[in-house]
Amino acid sequence: MLTTTLMRHPVTTCEAVQSIDVRVSRVRWASSEATSGLALTYTLVGDCSRLRIPVSGPPALADGLWQHTCFEVFIAVADKAGYGEWNFAPSGNWATYQFRGYRDRELSAQDAPPPQLVWRATAQRLELDARFCLPPRFVDRPLRLALSAVIEDHLGKLSYWALRHPPGKPDFHHADGFALEIAPLPKEIAKKDLR
Repeated sequence: MLTTTLMRHPVTTCEAVQSIDVRVSRVRWASSEATSGLALTYTLVGDCSRLRIPVSGPPALADGLWQHTCFEVFIAVADKAGYGEWNFAPSGNWATYQFRGYRDRELSAQDAPPPQLVWRATAQRLELDARFCLPPRFVDRPLRLALSAVIEDHLGKLSYWALRHPPGKPDFHHADGFALEIAPLPKEIAKKDLR
């Protein structure tokens, strides 16, 4: 498990947010067959009364989550061109997309198993835990991750946060953003049941 800090893109502002940290770990749990996944915890510290946080509801697949407050992860196999994108909103909504190359989108992964999402909000803190299965092409492979967040303030203004920003405008899909490398789980790690 490791923890890293997201940086705000310099052309965007958000005085309400002091910091956004992300804790990342690979997980394995029992199902009909061994399944590999990721567990992410996003922790935003700041004045949550000055943010627009989507209203909680039943978890559902939804498109366009990046237009409001949401947390994201982009995942690529270390030596391959394609990548996947996962979006998680504090409302419980989520989305996942697959790409052949830079912004060359395949079909939305409508039949992907839904992630397990848990979120908590206080006056000074917003946390979102996301646990999800990885598609077969990402299992037991070294991965590169681009961690990011879109934060909407109370006036509707968006700020963009990432582990690393490429030059120019905010672009979470850019290869320079895939800055976190994580190794596969050792084979001897016991399976965890996250149900």
